[in-house]
Amino acid sequence: MKKVLFVATIDSHIELFHLPYLKYFKDNGYEVHVATDSLKKIDYCDKKIKLPIKRSPYSLSNIKATRILRGILNNEKYDIIHCHTPMGSVVTRFAAKKARKNGTKVIYTAHGFHFYKGAPIRNWFLFYPIEKLLSKYTDTLITINKEDYDFAKRKFKTDIKYIKGVGLDKEKFNCILSEDEKNILRESLGLNKNDFVMIYPAELNKNKNQLFLIKAMEKLDDNIHLLLPGKDSYKGKYQKIVKILKLENRVHFLGFRNDIQKLLQISDLEISSSKREGLPLNLIEAMYMKLPVIATINRGHKELVKNDVNGYLIEQDDINDLIDKINFLYKNNKFKTNLGFNSTKLIKEYLLENVIIDMKKIY
Repeated sequence: MKKVLFVATIDSHIELFHLPYLKYFKDNGYEVHVATDSLKKIDYCDKKIKLPIKRSPYSLSNIKATRILRGILNNEKYDIIHCHTPMGSVVTRFAAKKARKNGTKVIYTAHGFHFYKGAPIRNWFLFYPIEKLLSKYTDTLITINKEDYDFAKRKFKTDIKYIKGVGLDKEKFNCILSEDEKNILRESLGLNKNDFVMIYPAELNKNKNQLFLIKAMEKLDDNIHLLLPGKDSYKGKYQKIVKILKLENRVHFLGFRNDIQKLLQISDLEISSSKREGLPLNLIEAMYMKLPVIATINRGHKELVKNDVNGYLIEQDDINDLIDKINFLYKNNKFKTNLGFNSTKLIKEYLLENVIIDMKKIY
């Protein structure tokens, strides 16, 4: 029986983005293995492997993870290894040098290089040399935005592919709420029927830059609300700021949610303030649900947002432009609706049913 191994730093990355691909291999007669930092059971996985992978590139634990994985690869003799996340891919490609000589193919999906136009200099010093070195030990490097693809084609000597993300599984969005259900959900979150609701589903952290949105809320109409569903990796920092600014009734921290598709249905506008993105699935989901988008300029957002077509791109930290654009859509419901309809037209090529065709060709 043929074997495939998926590697990532954490389980949630596999669960959120790659289960359809595990299923594809399972359905095609492969024995499917997954390696992360835990032994948690994952669907379509025949064997789970725990590795002491850490997200920090400075952790010595990653050296141990490389040594452990090298031994596993030499014993299991995989046909394909598909690695994800920065440190998951570093550990895997160092570990797989011997396995590649014995016929194993190594695929790496870069979900957004940490070096990019405008990235901090330290990112270029740390991540670019490592990626350049490890490209020699990569059979196929998959990029998910045009900027990364063009750069990789110029700088890396390996097979480079451009795939439009991991693919949106539209089956997850078939639960359409009635108006009564929408009103009940709004009420449960402290929202009135006529409130204008913005949503940004993302982990609370420095890169996602929710502080930019919180500051804008000070100068917006009291009927405008901001939903922030997502794990808090900032230990309550943003909540303290919201309390100081007396915005507790309009900025809603929802924690981790597994009903994003429902929250999108009670929202009027998707908004994203992140500094760095590869290709943000949260925007793709919002566009599929007919929401217009306001997003800061970065390579991932530029792939998805077209000015005056499905939303607006604004400069990083240009709070006045952000406020102007929000107010315009708040006051122009018909135009907002038209932008939302355009979103669904732009999103078709990012659907799982189309992306998986390209991935099958690579596999």
